[in-house]
Amino acid sequence: MSNEYHFITRWRLRATADEVAGVLRDPRDLTQWWPSVYLDVQVIDDGDIEGVGRVVDLWTKGWLPYTLRWRFTTIRNDGAGGISLRADGDFIGGGTWTFVPDGDDVKAFYDWRIRAEKPLLRRLTWLMRPAFSANHRWAMRRGEESMRLEVLRRRLPAADAGSVPPPPGPTFVRLIRTRR
Repeated sequence: MSNEYHFITRWRLRATADEVAGVLRDPRDLTQWWPSVYLDVQVIDDGDIEGVGRVVDLWTKGWLPYTLRWRFTTIRNDGAGGISLRADGDFIGGGTWTFVPDGDDVKAFYDWRIRAEKPLLRRLTWLMRPAFSANHRWAMRRGEESMRLEVLRRRLPAADAGSVPPPPGPTFVRLIRTRR
């Protein structure tokens, strides 16, 4: 069985495309607004003024008790016009964010096509594909929830931003042993 995965995530958010793209624009903020998935983020190269060519090392996890180390390179950053990245490391492939305004909402789509390279994922895909896929869906649901909170927090005056509940944290925290 192939170790390739294709996920299409659909978020509907009470936000503008500019707001959602603005949250996604700086990966340094991922550990703050999406801590359930992003455990550590290190920008290796900032890329150009739009962030194209930005190289980012990540340590991530989902609901299941394993972590992933990977790197992304931003290959397109048109803000509300869309963002694309290339992934290398524990998985290889790429993803594209697309934003479609819909009245007072925005539909945010993430098309993620990867090949699992982490030995655990590569060797057990034949058996664990449903669990690995469910893990990805869990992570993206936490991302949608966290994005809603972050958009709300950014809309408020700084003095009121603390009234927004914190985003959900990672699972199996005691099993996370090593930070970079």
